[in-house]
Amino acid sequence: MHKLWRDGYEVSSVKSVSEMLGITRSSFYNAFGTREALFEEALALYFSQTPDHPMATATPDMSTKRLFTSVFRAVCKARAEDEEGRGCLAVNCISELCNAHETLGPVIEKAVLSSLGRIKTILDWGVKTGELDPPLDTHATALAVQNLLIGINVMSKVVRNYKDLVATVDTTLSALGLLDTEI
Repeated sequence: MHKLWRDGYEVSSVKSVSEMLGITRSSFYNAFGTREALFEEALALYFSQTPDHPMATATPDMSTKRLFTSVFRAVCKARAEDEEGRGCLAVNCISELCNAHETLGPVIEKAVLSSLGRIKTILDWGVKTGELDPPLDTHATALAVQNLLIGINVMSKVVRNYKDLVATVDTTLSALGLLDTEI
């Protein structure tokens, strides 16, 4: 996972991964099947550990603003503390694989669209509970939140200062009416 995250899919050849693991190519294929299968396993592991994972496990009784604010602050913290400046594995793969790799492009696209759908669901919960004021275009707002998530992960490759990343997040969440100022 870390090799793919650091170097990208194309650079992480069977040869380079096998050498890193100290195994032969045939052992690689016996263990992982294909390079694509290894990537999908690594991506699943990454998703289970990513700082935005709480959005995947959110429930309707949670505060929408608190959830978004805490998740985005956790993303900022993780990215600021990453000395390698890797950003997000999935976001890094958007440019590398979407519309370019027949098998993995759709995997990344599905992951981003799934995240977008989850964000919209969370926003819908916030409107239903009265935390967010109607009429809120939850689809357009979800697009903006997903764009913020992608953008902060890309920007963190250059801007690694936590306060600067949080200022970006807070400004955007505030403009969208999604900032919990008590956190």
